[in-house]
Amino acid sequence: MDVATAPDIHPPMEFDEAGAETRDRIVTAEEATQLAELFRLLGDPTRAQLLYALLEAGELCVYDLTETVEVSDTAVSHALRLLRTAGIVASRRAGRMIYYRLADVHVRMLLDLSREHLRHG
Repeated sequence: MDVATAPDIHPPMEFDEAGAETRDRIVTAEEATQLAELFRLLGDPTRAQLLYALLEAGELCVYDLTETVEVSDTAVSHALRLLRTAGIVASRRAGRMIYYRLADVHVRMLLDLSREHLRHG
C-alpha cells in the first residue's frame, strides 16, 4: 500500500489552547539556535574546566588557568578567545597581563545550577 493512500491510523489532532499558549511562550527559532551555540561552547571539557576555575577564583590570567586546568597555554588562549567572543568571559589588562573573569552573574548562575544538577542525580 502506498503511503499516500494508507488509511490514517490516528484521527487528526486539533491544536488546543494549551498548545497554542505553550507555542507563544517557548523560545523562538533564533533564540533556540543561540542557546544551542551557547551549550555547544559550554559542552567542551576544557572550556568547562576553565569556566569553573574562574567561578571559584573570580579572576585569573592565562598562566594561572594553564596551571590550574593543566592544559597548554595555546589551548587556554583559544578557549578564552571563543568564550570572550561569545560574551561568556570578560577580560581586563593590567600592564602586560590579561585577567579573565566570568562576564556576568547569569554565567555564574548557569554554572552553579549545572553543577547542582550533576550532583543531584
